[in-house]
Amino acid sequence: MMKLSDFDFELPKDRIAQHPSEKRDHSRLMIIDRLDQSIMHEHFYNIIDHLTQEDVLVINDTKVIPARLMGVKEDTDALIEVLLLKETAPHLWDAMTKPAKRVKLGTIIHFGALLTATCIGIKEEGIRTFQMDYEGIFIEILEALGTMPLPPYITEKLIEKDRYQTVYAKDLGSAAAPTAGLHFTKELLKKVQEKGVEIIPITLHVGLGTFKPVAVDNILDHHMHEETYTLTENSAKRLNEAIKNKKNIVCVGTTSLRTIESNYDTKFVPGTFDTSIFIYPGYQFKAVSKLITNFHLPKSTLIMLVSALAGNELIKKAYQEAVENHYRFFSFGDAMFIK
Repeated sequence: MMKLSDFDFELPKDRIAQHPSEKRDHSRLMIIDRLDQSIMHEHFYNIIDHLTQEDVLVINDTKVIPARLMGVKEDTDALIEVLLLKETAPHLWDAMTKPAKRVKLGTIIHFGALLTATCIGIKEEGIRTFQMDYEGIFIEILEALGTMPLPPYITEKLIEKDRYQTVYAKDLGSAAAPTAGLHFTKELLKKVQEKGVEIIPITLHVGLGTFKPVAVDNILDHHMHEETYTLTENSAKRLNEAIKNKKNIVCVGTTSLRTIESNYDTKFVPGTFDTSIFIYPGYQFKAVSKLITNFHLPKSTLIMLVSALAGNELIKKAYQEAVENHYRFFSFGDAMFIK
């Protein structure tokens, strides 16, 4: 048994970042050195000083879609919120639905005149499968009707929508941003490459598996939902060469890490796959050496993942130090580099 309470900590509300830093790479950066158990405080633009030619940097190039839709139930005019999670087939989407109890098989929801959704499947935890009826290009309809699916702990309006996208985002399909990547600028990435660090893209569309709360006392009973990832032939080849040359795989974000660890056995294999990998203390890492990440929610699967990499006690110490030093937490918050 591994208790959920082992991953809890006190977090004052004013530590939760409501907006991005003025400049992407000017957020703070905590450096955690697992070798000597030390903690240092810097700024994100200093990440360049901690990367070498012995590292390859893995980024998640997924792009967030305007996945949150507000619609009206056909028979009662009740307001229904739909958060698109995953396209399972053409015109078919799994989505978080609120209030889910009002959406039964056959329920029709109208999102203005451009889009209609019919519930054709009921899944656990408020998830419904919808048949989407529309004319034209779906992403253009979402751009017109949907909003960015900011997490519920962000209550202030986002002025610049592109600040919830990484500068390298290109593959549409994500319900949330891979937030560790939000700290990079194009200029900083160029400096990373000029230093001889290879940058390798992967794609994991962030869904419920990443941000679903843990609702069981024994975390071993937690069920992770599947998320879809893609590894191109080129990226798989470059990652295999990195392993062969004994280079360090540095993941930008937990989504990149989960992709790498899901795919690698004795080598990386190109293709599109689903993963429901759940990483918690005791997990033996197969390919990942280092991680750039944000500061995560108490009792979340993400703090369990970083605890698996750095050790539970060191992460507890680091998070306590982050609270005391007024680090900014969660999606728009500061960053940590576990080396």
